[in-house]
Amino acid sequence: MSGTGTQVRWWPAPAKLNLFLHITHRYADGYHALQTVFQLIDRADRIGLALRSDGRIERCAGMEEVEPQRDLTVRAARLLQEHAGVSQGADIYVEKHIPAGGGLGGGSSDAATVLLALNALWHTGLAVADLARLGLSLGADVPVFVEGASAWGRAGASSSGPCRCQRAGIS
Repeated sequence: MSGTGTQVRWWPAPAKLNLFLHITHRYADGYHALQTVFQLIDRADRIGLALRSDGRIERCAGMEEVEPQRDLTVRAARLLQEHAGVSQGADIYVEKHIPAGGGLGGGSSDAATVLLALNALWHTGLAVADLARLGLSLGADVPVFVEGASAWGRAGASSSGPCRCQRAGIS
């Protein structure tokens, strides 16, 4: 149960591997154009959500070294809430199993999972493509996790498309 007395529901937030990374150009601002294949793997964080009637978004558990206001899960929830005009809020619980900063997409996957789960819980009715566009403002690989499939990426996940890959059973 959450602090609001609502049942916490849990979702997996899978990690990803970049099967290769080919830098095709370096921009003056230091960013790179690249090509990659994102492969989703079995290792996953767990995201718990409980609905709130007061409209507040609260992170109740997560990485202590990340301020709640900077946490991608909180930012994702607030973004969806504002975009969809939702009056409900949510308590967010993050159980980390994906190493932070390891290039496995943990924060992006967590944000995508929050978008998908709250879209369902809040009954916003947004399409996956709409959620992917919202997610892009949070991070370049968030749309890959929203779409939930391995993908070819070019110049960031904003130019991604489906890619058939064998399931990588890495835990």
